[in-house]
Amino acid sequence: MKQDAARQINRVSNMLRRKMNEFSAFTDLTFAQSRALYFILRNSDEIYQKDIEEEYMLRPPTASELLKSMEQIGLLRRESSATDGRRKRIVPTDKALVQKELVEKEIIALEECLTSGISPQDMETFFRVTEHMLSNLEGDIP
Repeated sequence: MKQDAARQINRVSNMLRRKMNEFSAFTDLTFAQSRALYFILRNSDEIYQKDIEEEYMLRPPTASELLKSMEQIGLLRRESSATDGRRKRIVPTDKALVQKELVEKEIIALEECLTSGISPQDMETFFRVTEHMLSNLEGDIP
């Protein structure tokens, strides 16, 4: 059978989604919320919706809904930026800080499971190839 990159990426994505759902069964958060919370908590800089969009390649409405759901369950609040009142800074709440250790532990465990037994050189190749694929997809498909 011919190797098909899109098919293989889809297979990895489906299996990863299953593993993520297993994680979600142990917390009150969806995996998307956990990932976004992990990103927010590990960055000491000011975080904005645009940062979430770029980190996870989300469209603005998707990022907005994700952040809105996190705000509704008390994980974050949005505050006006000190430098630009039109921009809303994303600030984790005390409730988010309580979740930090569990979220970090589970995301790190998932990453370790995913990359177990893969050499650093192969991981470098993987990242180089997937970045190239992303770049290819940003252009128009003929």
